[in-house]
Amino acid sequence: MNPPKQILPIIIGAQFLCTSLWFASNGVLTQIVSAYGLDALSSLSNLTAAVQLGFILGTLTFALLSITDRFSPSKVFFTCAVLGALCNLAILWPKNVLLTLALFRMMTGFFLAGIYPVGMKIAADYYEKGLGKSLSLLVGALVLGTAFPHALNAFSIGISYKIVIISTTLLATLGGLALYLGVPDGPFRKKGNQFGLKEVIGIFKIKPLKTAALGYFGHMWELYTFWTFVPIMISAFKSNLPPQTTSILSFVIIAIGSVGCIIGGFLSQKYGPKKIATIALSFSFVCCLLFPITIQLPFNIFILFMCLWGMAVITDSPLFSTLVASAAPPAITGTALTLINCLGYTLTIVSIQVVSMAIISFSSPWVYSLLAIGPMVGLYVLFSSKLK
Repeated sequence: MNPPKQILPIIIGAQFLCTSLWFASNGVLTQIVSAYGLDALSSLSNLTAAVQLGFILGTLTFALLSITDRFSPSKVFFTCAVLGALCNLAILWPKNVLLTLALFRMMTGFFLAGIYPVGMKIAADYYEKGLGKSLSLLVGALVLGTAFPHALNAFSIGISYKIVIISTTLLATLGGLALYLGVPDGPFRKKGNQFGLKEVIGIFKIKPLKTAALGYFGHMWELYTFWTFVPIMISAFKSNLPPQTTSILSFVIIAIGSVGCIIGGFLSQKYGPKKIATIALSFSFVCCLLFPITIQLPFNIFILFMCLWGMAVITDSPLFSTLVASAAPPAITGTALTLINCLGYTLTIVSIQVVSMAIISFSSPWVYSLLAIGPMVGLYVLFSSKLK
């Protein structure tokens, strides 16, 4: 029996509204830092890192306690949306200093661990068949959320950061409430038991799940580092572009990835998630290697290349999540997705730091070839596996 038609749109809408807590505030961090009289460079990097650290700690905690498998995912999603929204609103506390701002941002990231992976778990509880398409639409919503700060940065001149913070707080609360009221626990949900560390590690003894996870890690090595450095890549081609133009182009390059997710999701229904993930990962692998050459091309062709890379770099993400969800026993699907998200996001911090240090040390476009390490590992895993 097919689930009600409104289920997937509600999950997608709630996912986008709630993940705005993660990314929308980044677009006004410059104003926030200025309002509290903080050092711009160190504060921006610390506050951004705080969210990532919070998400990693949150996903690890949720995985070890098997939160999404022991309790109603819809209730977990709603609770985390409200708590994350309150942490987001706390940015407006007039007595904030760098330490308290970082703490509030870290707690926001922590509660996002009960939103992004849990949204995928809820979709898996409803869509046993066609899960690849459903997760592709969900990740497409996340991509738009990722791109949103660049659009916000381009068009938010004269808008107080307080309005942005209050708006994202209200939107996240609305998203959590909509999912709680409109999406009850799915028909394929199986309640699990609490896991210990030993049991969580034992997840990787499931060979198909381990294979899918390794492929996902290879993809994550490239993904967030690419997103982080898109504006710098554009500036490497044309350093005299107005900041607003750079922001708009960055938004387009990242946001177009949502189109790749949708196309990949529909194709996976016919050809299988492994085949489409392999094609997308191969394409982004080639893009990693070709980037230094494209800097010599006309600007319009360069931007077209970046848009194609922006589509390919995320297309495989929901397909790897589909492979993970399909390989995990139903009683631990949520825990498996959450744990692998945790490890994948931890890897992004390493990748970003490695490429950042390489840029500082060598100041050459060829350093972006380091991004190819991830897809190369992922492709090796895919070609040597029996995943479908």
